[in-house]
Amino acid sequence: MITKIIVLGIYVAILFLIGILASRRVKSMSDYYLGGKKMGFWAVAFSARATGESGWLLIGLTGMGAMAGYSAYWVVIGELLGVFISWQFMAKKFKMRSDLYKSITIPDYLQSHFKSASNTLRIIAASVLVVFVVIYVASQMDVTGIAFESMLNIDYRIGALVGFGIVLLYIFIGGFVAAVWSDMFQGIIMFFGLVLLPIVVWFSMDKGAGITEGLNAIDPSLTNLMGRSDDVWMNIFTLLGFSMIGLGFLGSPQVYVRFMSIKSEKEIDKGKWVALLFTLLTDAAAVTIGILARVYFTSEGQDPEAVLGTGGENVLSMITHEFLPTILVAIFIAIVLSAIMSTIDSLLILASSAVTRDFYQKIFRPDLKDEDLTKFSRIVTVVMAIAALGIAILLYNLYPDRKVFWIMIFGWSGIAATFCPVIILSLFWKGYNEKGAIASMITGFISVALFKFVLSDLEGIGPYLKELDVLAPSFALAMIIGVLVSKMFPTKEAD
Repeated sequence: MITKIIVLGIYVAILFLIGILASRRVKSMSDYYLGGKKMGFWAVAFSARATGESGWLLIGLTGMGAMAGYSAYWVVIGELLGVFISWQFMAKKFKMRSDLYKSITIPDYLQSHFKSASNTLRIIAASVLVVFVVIYVASQMDVTGIAFESMLNIDYRIGALVGFGIVLLYIFIGGFVAAVWSDMFQGIIMFFGLVLLPIVVWFSMDKGAGITEGLNAIDPSLTNLMGRSDDVWMNIFTLLGFSMIGLGFLGSPQVYVRFMSIKSEKEIDKGKWVALLFTLLTDAAAVTIGILARVYFTSEGQDPEAVLGTGGENVLSMITHEFLPTILVAIFIAIVLSAIMSTIDSLLILASSAVTRDFYQKIFRPDLKDEDLTKFSRIVTVVMAIAALGIAILLYNLYPDRKVFWIMIFGWSGIAATFCPVIILSLFWKGYNEKGAIASMITGFISVALFKFVLSDLEGIGPYLKELDVLAPSFALAMIIGVLVSKMFPTKEAD
């Protein structure tokens, strides 16, 4: 236990040092929220991937690998495709236009792109960001508590509070620069930790001999790459649900502000390969860890959740304690916290920018200069963090059987379904206008809740929609409605 605490202490000290060094670069709101648009490709690529993956990569995806078996690799395929399309076809266009508009936030970009004369678009965009970002941050804080409880035997609430305090302090000091630099540090240790762990376990399990046979002995459906159900349509919807998670990389604000911050378009070409390699190896490793844990810890007829925790959330803790010495277990605890905090810091800054710039400055106090808002932005960051912590504790008390993976995906899906269709259409279709963008955002926002809480309970189609989950149908509806409204109410001059 002492070894684990010492390693965590060193990890936290490094984060604070990053925050202090980053604070020297914060002289304006642009510095606080975008690092002055001077970030290099290594930092942006690692930060974008660490932010995009979050705690679900280590706690959620490892658990999914254990529960779903080989079919969980469809998540890897979907994410890899989403990251490739984003960096290859969208990042440069978005960077060029956001620089042209001198945008600091995503609502800034939208307001300028559509030449909006009112604040309606900005208000809707900022409001949705605040709502879903707080939910998503709450899910990450929830995972922090789970990680402390399962890996350190520390009470969930204390773990959530400790994680809350750590991340808040260093971003309070250094803002976006601290978030990106710490994400790069955390992304590196995530990368090596995840990639090396299944190799160690594989050799320890007689070089992985009998993995497929072991899964078949437990449940033959675990080795079916095309799904585990006897119902073909159920398998199709399940695999679509897995692979469509990658849609969230096609315009989610927490990822795309990284493209705003990179110092030049040329850096994007370099960063693309870093991002793709990170995604392929870490996602595949996470699923593999879950599969190895299923073979090692469970047997035929056992309820896997009774052994591995709800949704397999204890997989990483169990496998590290079983196969690694104490010092490496401690490092893995830091890796879990890295995955979680790399997302929390980015999301808090994103939500803070929505309130500070898009509400307070642009709507209520346009007379204020950017440099006058740095202190206010820090206060907003703290308030957002406290709200998210409150929701996390509430989830813990009200829903003890919650599945971490799908709570995170709900928050992720809400942000993605609201913004990704708007970003895609704004970049590639000149006929897309402000009315269409507003319609897309409202549709995406409402559809996520509709598919999650209403349509998934319908008889007949409900179980299929539940497997498909909310992102793909909400995303598709937002695209369709945006196109239809833009065609029905065209502007005289579409940009």
